[in-house]
Amino acid sequence: MSDLTLKIPEKVLPELICDPSDVFDVAAFDALLDKAIADNDRTARTALLEHLKAAQVDGRACIADAFRKHPFRSRPTTRAYSYLTDCLVGAAFRTAQHLLHPNPTPTKGERIAVLAVGGYGRSEMAPFSDVDLLFLTPYKITPWAESVIEATLYLLWDLKLKVGHSSRTVRDCIRLGGEDFTIRTAMLENRFLLGDPDLATELDSRLRADLFEGTERDFIRAKLAERETRHHKQGQRYVVEPNVKEGKGGLRDLQSLFWIGKYIYKVQDAAELVPLGLFTRDEFHDFVKAEDFLWATRCHMHLLTGRPTEQLTFDMQAAVADAMGYEDKSGRRGVEIFMQAFFRQATVVGDLTRIFLTELEAIHLKDEPLLDRLFKRRRRVKPGYEVIHNRLAIADDAAFLKDKLNLLRLFEEGLRTGMLIHPDAMRLIKSNLDLIDEEMRRTPEAQRIFLDLMLKHGNPERALRRMNELGVLAAFIPEFEHVVAMMQFNMYHSFTVDEHIIQCIAQLAMIEKEELVEDLPVASSILKRGVNRRVLYVALLLHDIAKGKPEDHAILGAQMARKIGPRLGLKQDEVDTVEWLIRYHLLMSDMAQKRDIADPRTVRDFAKAVQTVKRLDLLCVLTVCDIRGVGPDVWNNWKAVLIRALYRQTKRALEDGMEALTREGRGTEAKRALREALSDWPRKDLQIETTRHYEPYWQGLHVTAHVAFANMLRNADGSKVLIDLYPDEDRDATRVCFIMPDHHGIFARLTGALALVGANIVDARSYTTKDGFVADAFWVQDADGNAFDPSRLPRLRKMIERTLAGEVVTRDAIKDRDKIKKREKAFRVPTHITFDNDGSDIYTIIEVDTRDRPGLLHDLTRTLAASNVYIANAVIATYGEQVVDTFYVKDMFGLKYFSENKQASLEKKLRTAISEGSARAEG
Repeated sequence: MSDLTLKIPEKVLPELICDPSDVFDVAAFDALLDKAIADNDRTARTALLEHLKAAQVDGRACIADAFRKHPFRSRPTTRAYSYLTDCLVGAAFRTAQHLLHPNPTPTKGERIAVLAVGGYGRSEMAPFSDVDLLFLTPYKITPWAESVIEATLYLLWDLKLKVGHSSRTVRDCIRLGGEDFTIRTAMLENRFLLGDPDLATELDSRLRADLFEGTERDFIRAKLAERETRHHKQGQRYVVEPNVKEGKGGLRDLQSLFWIGKYIYKVQDAAELVPLGLFTRDEFHDFVKAEDFLWATRCHMHLLTGRPTEQLTFDMQAAVADAMGYEDKSGRRGVEIFMQAFFRQATVVGDLTRIFLTELEAIHLKDEPLLDRLFKRRRRVKPGYEVIHNRLAIADDAAFLKDKLNLLRLFEEGLRTGMLIHPDAMRLIKSNLDLIDEEMRRTPEAQRIFLDLMLKHGNPERALRRMNELGVLAAFIPEFEHVVAMMQFNMYHSFTVDEHIIQCIAQLAMIEKEELVEDLPVASSILKRGVNRRVLYVALLLHDIAKGKPEDHAILGAQMARKIGPRLGLKQDEVDTVEWLIRYHLLMSDMAQKRDIADPRTVRDFAKAVQTVKRLDLLCVLTVCDIRGVGPDVWNNWKAVLIRALYRQTKRALEDGMEALTREGRGTEAKRALREALSDWPRKDLQIETTRHYEPYWQGLHVTAHVAFANMLRNADGSKVLIDLYPDEDRDATRVCFIMPDHHGIFARLTGALALVGANIVDARSYTTKDGFVADAFWVQDADGNAFDPSRLPRLRKMIERTLAGEVVTRDAIKDRDKIKKREKAFRVPTHITFDNDGSDIYTIIEVDTRDRPGLLHDLTRTLAASNVYIANAVIATYGEQVVDTFYVKDMFGLKYFSENKQASLEKKLRTAISEGSARAEG
């Protein structure tokens, strides 16, 4: 009676990750089923189902345990899950066919074949993959066949399997496959499980003869269109939370290659693509390695979540890295090492896809690109090159390789002609990287070509990206190898380190071409006036080259640049400038975002560090490109205003002298600007306004804020809180000004009120007047980093009023908002607290660098208020999940915090507030 074992392909069994009998004991189930059939006991369905449930649990546990012990053996694991599913499907079908609906003498029309289709048809299943089945019948389905199929499906559903199923005749399959390429692809990978084998054979022959033959070009076009749509939806290859199955460089891309190969050449295994010339043996090895790695990643994701998870989210990355045995090493987290391996495999998939499609193009199966068909006129190329399918190809491989420099010249010719490089040329380059040796690197012509790739053609990122993918960049600058596909495990950086560097250079090229004049007027004007372009491009290329090392990457990178610069043909003074730029490449960003640039001391200290306008110009452009190259939404008007203001003030100080930067001078200018803005006010009212404030008030605010405060104070009687809301769209922030009677802890209450309405504070200033009022100004953004929509301002005002009136207790109300999302819990952000008494003439600067969360600022300000700390202003800089909150403070006597004991006491209280808040947020 039992024929299940005959339906499991023998060649699969040795590849399982554990013994087949441990996955599913076929003999044990057969014995139960045989007895039930012999006894004609249809009530045995319950006992058989319970047996299958227990066998399923045991089989899955066996596979999962074996996989955890061998976390990279994905191929035997996917086969094992497929084998277990084969056994369960076979058991269910035979139970339905022979026990529940026996038919001893079926007619010719009552034949059924059960086929696995899709991924299940390939015998590739992750732990929670769908079970796609095709029930094949010769003619219109009979009542008996319908009963058997229904009983089979109910058994599988009772086993909690997610079954995708269809019941069709061979004719149906041909008709539907002709209408829908998804159905056609699923049937391309059909695999006979059990039932009538002749039906399965007939389907195979009919599919090939009536559907596949002569439609190869249509199938390729459909698969490539699907791929393009999928990539557009999922984003680029280096997206920080990639989709392992559907993303660019993911499993679906590899499967698409195999589908096309099988459709055209009838191959049953990817290895058969090698003798066909579509892949070399090494490329096939890369195919297998990438596929194994991606499947291992996917299987671990399924097991860790207990469901079919495909998105490699931040929390999942850390968990999968741990499951696969990646450990922290040399200052890098195990998850970062894992993701570097992942992105390198995604790059391999991209390379293989490009090679495969070009080989198809060579035999005219894939359509030429549309523009190529419209414009057939060939471009002129230099001797040694030829044009194949509108791509730059090498005319004679042997002659090409005689001159090592040709490995660089190829990219130069690609930029000169604007053509893509032919994959055969890429293959040649990739297999001869050993020609790029020390002798070649130090050749003046090699140095010229490399620098010209960045400086001469206007789109350096195109050449650099292709050189990076082929390994040429790391061969020419060996120190670059370390950062290739290196992921930084945080929410701030959207790209791997190498891609970030290329994005930065792309930004610089766009500024040079005057494409960003409106967005970046200062950087654009600097480049228009002229700078040393060699220095700027090389500094950008190398600024993050030491990322991932235990040492400070800016200091170590500067040391590395001192050695690399001469190899690239830079003069000694250029090397010195590149070294300085890399050492201080974060300085301008930190000063602008973490310090009060309205404080003259900030500008003076920055000017002393920079020393010359020439360095300031270079550092400003590098800083802008660096921030813009982090990710698509990182640069905004707030950062732009800060960088521009710091640049202009520093340039003025360097050109006119430091003495121009004084608090007194700024105060005089501010009062004059206010008198001009309020020229219609009576002289007496102006006199009251300009004398009621202490000096710091006049140095930290724009005249528009002074006007807002003046108008509120003119009518203030202390009976209520006065609020002015101003959408400052030039800064991508909403300015919120408060006037109220001064009392202890008011700053902390305001931060809580703003947090409750979802306002992210990016800057805050607090001033007291001589007549007992407090004038506080906050700049806030919504969750997307923009100014609040005007329609939300009434609600913002109402919540602030309720909080200040005591109707809402911030500490209690904020608990629901102050949560860390599950996908973000894997990030580690150590807390650093520093006290700086040198960065300001009159305040102590407390810098708190820690994990960001909605209620953090309120916790910190409440703690400082409870310790009788006066907060003059706060500057908030956010970097993904990390935040740096900087407070300019004095003690209750108006003095700085010089005492180490007082500093230690304050730090302890702040750390307690942070840890208690974090526990609450993660709880």
